[in-house]
Amino acid sequence: MPVSYKVGDKDTRPWGTWEVVAAGAQYIVKRICVLPDKLLSLQLHHHRAEHWVVVDGAGRITLGDRTFEAPQNTPVYIPAGVKHRMANATDKPMTFIEIQTGETLDEADIVRFEDSYGRV
Repeated sequence: MPVSYKVGDKDTRPWGTWEVVAAGAQYIVKRICVLPDKLLSLQLHHHRAEHWVVVDGAGRITLGDRTFEAPQNTPVYIPAGVKHRMANATDKPMTFIEIQTGETLDEADIVRFEDSYGRV
């Protein structure tokens, strides 16, 4: 199973930051921090599923055709092939943990549909 992440990998994006906190042959765990009033792109992945848990603050999640509030401790499963997005509609930073599992764990496995930062 190709894995392109290692512990300590991190990046700054227009919406906040992510950092790999654990990595194995079949999983990646990221801590993702979203700035106030920012959102990730509406996207899907062909080769991986994701589990999200809001650990600090509150988010708003789009999953398929549903959008719902995600206060702290909200767990969400995102199957491969399903459009999804995390937003922070508050005035404080929020953090969620993302666990990726699948046959390919790579940043290239992102198909963007909407993006506030011109990356579609």
